[in-house]
Amino acid sequence: MQHKLIYILLTLASVITYGQVNLTLDADKSEYAGKDIVNLTIVLELNGTDLVQQTGFQLPDLSKFNIIGSGSVTNTVIDPATNTLITQKVSRIALEPKKKGKIKIGSVLVTVNNKIYKTEPFDVNIRDIVDRRSLAANTSGDVYLNMEIDDRDVYQDQPTIAVLRVYSRSMDNLRKVKNIHLPEQDNINVHPINFDKSEIDPSGYGNMPSQVLAMFMVFPNEAGYVEVPGVSASVSTYSNKTKIVSNKVKINVRKLPEGAPECFKNAVGNFNVNVYNASKEKPEAKKPLNVVVKVSGEGNLPNMELPKIAASPDYEIFAPKITTKVSPGATGMKGEILANYVIIPNKSGAISIKTEQFAFFDPENKEYVDLGQKTLNLNAFSHDQILEARSTVEKVNEYTNNLLETVNTPVLKTTSFKVKEKSKFHWSILLTNIAILVSLFIAYLLFKNWQKNVH
Repeated sequence: MQHKLIYILLTLASVITYGQVNLTLDADKSEYAGKDIVNLTIVLELNGTDLVQQTGFQLPDLSKFNIIGSGSVTNTVIDPATNTLITQKVSRIALEPKKKGKIKIGSVLVTVNNKIYKTEPFDVNIRDIVDRRSLAANTSGDVYLNMEIDDRDVYQDQPTIAVLRVYSRSMDNLRKVKNIHLPEQDNINVHPINFDKSEIDPSGYGNMPSQVLAMFMVFPNEAGYVEVPGVSASVSTYSNKTKIVSNKVKINVRKLPEGAPECFKNAVGNFNVNVYNASKEKPEAKKPLNVVVKVSGEGNLPNMELPKIAASPDYEIFAPKITTKVSPGATGMKGEILANYVIIPNKSGAISIKTEQFAFFDPENKEYVDLGQKTLNLNAFSHDQILEARSTVEKVNEYTNNLLETVNTPVLKTTSFKVKEKSKFHWSILLTNIAILVSLFIAYLLFKNWQKNVH
């Protein structure tokens, strides 16, 4: 009997430890001054591989607060003692109180394996309310913006995605928000992803209707805690136009790892470098030619320092014309940037045009990649070699052009008849002209025959 009891207890203990669900909701403190922010933390812990979270967190009524920030993170570990998979999801919500006094914060609900779990409600005490202009400007009645950045732990020059939402108890007010201005600051670079409005979600935070207004990428260019400024917009009605501003969000920007190559500047992502001659003519000494340095890939492409063409006594370099062709990607801005250089060879013969050494940091593999130098080998001809290499037709064309340029009459501007070099001969045009001439000749013969028959 005693052995059976021990067996039953061990079985119950294994059932309790396997498949356990813990859901908690806590505030950082119970009493707040008027200027304090109420920080709520929701923790859902699933102990076991067979547990499935079927719904998101269903929040209580938070209409007595302004939601100024939110974020979540999910961690998965295996308990070495019990070899049990533990999944922990943590969500944080920053609230700004609208009124003073004791405010009840209700239960958070979540469904796991067809069972509803909920937290215990509790009270927070707000001692007073400070009337701040920023709050008055931010709410615009019951319309306000919220900027959400889930990934707040990134490397320097690595992007994180921000989502701008608008909240209002009246769905009609959501349609009145216009003129969105993304944040600008020296320590961040911002690139829009889209300004497409989503469908209205009727059950946002605190059952308040919401809508996504914009998505954009934030590239922090310095390490440390970086505060992303609020996004501004306007609420336009028939009578007035009110400016609203979203919350600010702090992100933790990690320094790039040690051991960067000397040629590393600020390129973070995954890139390729190519150099090529874009000129159609043969390279000629003392004559300009177009050399393009193309950097392609995905990352902080629009803001990175491009590899330049290295100086050499064999050629002269002029400042490049930059052409950017980028669009938002999954891990940054993707596409290509072309640096079009004008190069003048200082001598004839073999010339090697080299780029500077270039390296980038790959955040996915957490390693530096050194691409080294890229080389374009050219053979620059002298002017005499270019003349000798020309065909007989090209020489005749050049002679004709020189003659027409030199001999010009006021009656007929002969320079308009210059023969274009290397122009392609169009057989279709020649055959069409011949067909027209034959048709005219046949028409002439028929006309003459008709005249003879008449007489």
